[in-house]
Amino acid sequence: MPFINAIPKSSAHMSSALATQPADAALGALPEWNLADLYPGMDSPALAADLARAQTDSVAFETAYKGKLEALARDGGLVEAIVACETLEELLGRIISYAGLVYSGDTTDPVGAKFYGDVQQKITDAGTHLLFFTLELNRIEDSVLETAMQADARLAHYRPWIEDVRKEKPYQLEDRVEQLFHEKSVTGRGAWNRLFDETMASLRFDVNGEELTLEPTLNLMQDPDEAKRKAASDALAATFKENIRLFTLVTNTLAKDKEISDRWRGFEDVAASRHLANRVEPEVVDALVAAVREAYPRLSHRYYKLKAKWFGKDALDHWDRNAPLPKVPGRTIPWTEARDTVLSAYGDFAPEMAEIAREFFDKNWIDAPVRPGKSPGAFAHPTVPSVHPYVLLNYQGKTRDVMTLAHELGHGVHQVLAAPQGALMAPTPLTLAETASVFGEMLTFRALLDSQTDPVQRKAMLASKVEDMINTVVRQIAFYSFERKVHIARREGELTSDQLNAIWMEVQVESLGPAIRLGSGYETFWTYIPHFIHSPFYVYAYAFGDCLVNSLYAVYRQSESGFQEKYFDLLKAGGTKHHSELLAPFGLDATDPSFWQKGLSVLEGFISELEAMEA
Repeated sequence: MPFINAIPKSSAHMSSALATQPADAALGALPEWNLADLYPGMDSPALAADLARAQTDSVAFETAYKGKLEALARDGGLVEAIVACETLEELLGRIISYAGLVYSGDTTDPVGAKFYGDVQQKITDAGTHLLFFTLELNRIEDSVLETAMQADARLAHYRPWIEDVRKEKPYQLEDRVEQLFHEKSVTGRGAWNRLFDETMASLRFDVNGEELTLEPTLNLMQDPDEAKRKAASDALAATFKENIRLFTLVTNTLAKDKEISDRWRGFEDVAASRHLANRVEPEVVDALVAAVREAYPRLSHRYYKLKAKWFGKDALDHWDRNAPLPKVPGRTIPWTEARDTVLSAYGDFAPEMAEIAREFFDKNWIDAPVRPGKSPGAFAHPTVPSVHPYVLLNYQGKTRDVMTLAHELGHGVHQVLAAPQGALMAPTPLTLAETASVFGEMLTFRALLDSQTDPVQRKAMLASKVEDMINTVVRQIAFYSFERKVHIARREGELTSDQLNAIWMEVQVESLGPAIRLGSGYETFWTYIPHFIHSPFYVYAYAFGDCLVNSLYAVYRQSESGFQEKYFDLLKAGGTKHHSELLAPFGLDATDPSFWQKGLSVLEGFISELEAMEA
């Protein structure tokens, strides 16, 4: 079921009222999202009515259809059951999206946290009455379903969803076990996720006597002043070390929880369930991982050696990895400039794309300020097809923040275009969910680069893009390697903090290379990566998306016409097509071993261009 328990990855307490948050003068006024399109407030009668309706309608759905699906398939009534299911998914998704977004705005607010927990419990209870549906659907013979779909065009419309559900058939359990897994998710994985979020939001980092939250501290790692970068790194290391026992317990518990689920369902490989959810073949992911790891020396090792030379060092300390280039004037980018930059780049590609993105600004679908307790990082949450997505940022005026805005708006545009597919078929597998976001970044970067005539600034922009691509491709594959090693090792018993630290350092040394000096304290930096907690093995989707978009962008640059139409068709498809079907119109095939090298060659080309500037 797509929306049951589908909480935003960084899940918010936020007023529903339209507002702008005054920031420092250099940033200008930053928008806060208006959640009233979902519900007017946590205590609104509309929300209370929908919560009550969710429970009664879920019970009525179970009463009406449980034990009757095969007969309905034979008699022509199955489509009505699927439509009813989709209506419930829309209702449940709307409620839990609102609660998750409220919680994301301030995970330390006890009122918002209780509201989120209570709603999560009620949605889980309602969802219990829907569990039978896909389980029973998968007990119908293939021939019966095929005959039914051929006889009813309305049912055939749901063929992509039905076929996706059937892929889960080998791994589904007896109904009562599925119910137990579902009901205990609130006190199991969901509770540990929430503990991680609230702990991370409450942490404070002492940077030269000033107490900061996570996001501003991480931001200092990109400060032009090396002393500030080191102070931020030391503060991160100190606080992570103080809390290492808790993060070790959370990691061990969730890894064991996943192992239990995988064992019961029959998944042999630790990442197999993620591959299935992503509708991607394991061999395709293996080929991606192998291609990137083989390219480490040509990518990250090569670039960081070049960057160390720019800094006049044999090797960079880990706090210098994302430092701005020396002797390059930096500036804070106001919010309005960031908005205009992204919308202009989107508009040059396709006016419709800019029109959709503009709504996020005009209608306050974005929450941009940094606030204590707010979820770190950034996300675009699709909510439900009948409403619209919302974007969370922590905007601080860096060039990378502009790229993050372009990235999340790409998600938002994708989610808007896919929404007509409906609640069951709009969600996109993670491997393709990053396509529009990374493409949006690339459009914005290319527009900025093409307009830059100052060679010093051009070099800085190119270096920043290379670092972003390394962080998206190399770093995420290293994260995937870390997760694999952790989950495999956890099958043999609990891991100590020292063991987790050692695994982290092993994959970091391999991926970053000899030009990065990993000093004391860096061994704990695995603790703050939320994807390890919320979505095991999510991370390879970033590398998948980046390499895919590099190939896609090359096709765009070479095509004379028609690309935009095919691109919009890809986004509008949502979850209705396999990646092979969606890429075929562009002449691309992710199962081709050479496909990944095409994407990686773009990054190599950027590094070569930077090397040529040194000649």
